[in-house]
Amino acid sequence: MKELDTGDFGTAWGGISSLQLGLPVVWTQARRRGFSLADVASWMAHGPARLAGLRRKGLIAPGYDADFCVFAPDEGFTVDPARLHHRHPVTPYAGRGLVGVVRDTILRGEPVDPARPRGRLLARGGA
Repeated sequence: MKELDTGDFGTAWGGISSLQLGLPVVWTQARRRGFSLADVASWMAHGPARLAGLRRKGLIAPGYDADFCVFAPDEGFTVDPARLHHRHPVTPYAGRGLVGVVRDTILRGEPVDPARPRGRLLARGGA
């Protein structure tokens, strides 16, 4: 299912998708435990970018790529697999109430259009 023989990631089964829910899942639990949105941003942006060696990612500051999301931290929703934007909308969070809704995504300072994906492969030490 992982297409190891061809290496074609585009056709490989991706497992249980959760990227769309990652921020709300983490924010829901972090908030319950008294952590701030700044803490979550560090955990989910700055820390991973630093770990991966992506020098222009992970912060909103001069010289960085201006990747961020417009987030409604107090808005709640119930996870409905039919509304997920994954190729295989399977999730362990089905029916679970979460807090925090991503309203928009900005990539390198430009709004992302879900109908027209764009991006580039990032290499360690680059981007």
